[in-house]
Amino acid sequence: MPDSLIRGGTTTSAVLLATTPACRLSSGDGTLLDRLHDQLAVLPVRDVLVVSAGGGLGADLRGVAKIARTTTGTVAVLPADLVAHTEALALLLEHPSRDTAALIAHDVVTSPLRPPVRVEGGKVVAAGSSFHLVPEANATFRGVLQAGEADLTSLADIAEELAELSEAGKLGPVTAVEAVDLLLVGLVRSGVGVRAAAIGPLHAERVSGQNAADAAVVRLSEVDEEQVRLDTSVKDDDGFLATFLVSSWTRHLVRPAVRLKLAPNTVTGVSAGLALLAAVWFSAGTQGGRLAGAVLLYLSFALDCLDGQLARYTRTFSPLGAWADGMSDRLKEYVVYVGLAFGFAGPGIWPLAVGAMILQVVRHAIDATYAGALADAAKVGAMWGRPARSLMESHDVRRDHGGVLKLAQRLERGTVARWLKKIVVLPIGERMALIAVTAAGWNARVTFLSLLCWGGVAALYQLAGRIARSAR
Repeated sequence: MPDSLIRGGTTTSAVLLATTPACRLSSGDGTLLDRLHDQLAVLPVRDVLVVSAGGGLGADLRGVAKIARTTTGTVAVLPADLVAHTEALALLLEHPSRDTAALIAHDVVTSPLRPPVRVEGGKVVAAGSSFHLVPEANATFRGVLQAGEADLTSLADIAEELAELSEAGKLGPVTAVEAVDLLLVGLVRSGVGVRAAAIGPLHAERVSGQNAADAAVVRLSEVDEEQVRLDTSVKDDDGFLATFLVSSWTRHLVRPAVRLKLAPNTVTGVSAGLALLAAVWFSAGTQGGRLAGAVLLYLSFALDCLDGQLARYTRTFSPLGAWADGMSDRLKEYVVYVGLAFGFAGPGIWPLAVGAMILQVVRHAIDATYAGALADAAKVGAMWGRPARSLMESHDVRRDHGGVLKLAQRLERGTVARWLKKIVVLPIGERMALIAVTAAGWNARVTFLSLLCWGGVAALYQLAGRIARSAR
């Protein structure tokens, strides 16, 4: 039966599976269980529930099921033989989405304590155990699983089903060591969306002996957790300009912003103010005004990157902040269009400005409606359309992808092709650069014609991609 230690202030419960001998291995002044318990104490965890009964795999799984049925909020399941950076645990426990996720590492060196998984599009789409195989695995599971509140019933059902299969001997010689691995297999095969939280350079290792435990603890000291946190605050899938010409220096402003206690929404507001000033300078219509506007627009975009980095570093995301950031991006861009049109002395500029604005609205609508369709499909799937699966199948069948998607995936593997693909879609960083360079070097007519031509190509590319993905 689980023992409970109550904490306050959050909606996450942590379940520690302390039923294997390794959790009693020594670490510092205590055991691995004590070490992990202390780490959870500094993370946003409402309560820690230690499952310590020695009834085997079936008893462990039934203990998890009972907790999942009786608790509210998010539930994280961790083996007590885990040696991990606190920052690695925080990737799940401090993530503001409180979603269903698994801690993974992008390597293919598997072992009984690091089973294989396959990750696609940031999701775990196949998971393995000693009984379940994963063809084309590209990552390993590192033992920490979190179930969002909406998926607690699924977690409980899966845990109970696995317990029955294990007790009936239908899963082969699986042991209590694989409890978390089997839960991940069950969630993935039941169609539950499981976010893949990659540990990057951090460490998270399950151990089985004292020498391995001591070596794992030593490896923790070889990594600067604070530096990793700063590095991961910078988006790793951003556009070319944002990655190389903005984030390369705004990352150094994150810690000073934290010391000044600047909120991400405050930085968003300053960014919007600079864009408004840029529009005012553009409206002057002079060469000097356009140059000043271009500089202010670049600084506005830099702060737009900084607010996201600050939010990720401090993990202070909020629905309001996300909405404000998205709305600010649109308003900043459109007010700059107006400023440029006002500052142009020749005829026919307003139709070009309106056309560029409509094109960007259509492009955003393509993305927004596609994202909304995916969300609706996920909700429908959660109710009645989850894919058929069997926990008794020992293998996972690779899904076939369409030709267009296969080509896109091959392009992603090449660095040059991947960056070209990002540039083609004309993300906001490239748009801001296009506006700044053409306005400062030429005039508003060149700016709007460039936006219409490049934006039209980007819209067709996006539309083709969305149709291909939908057809899959």
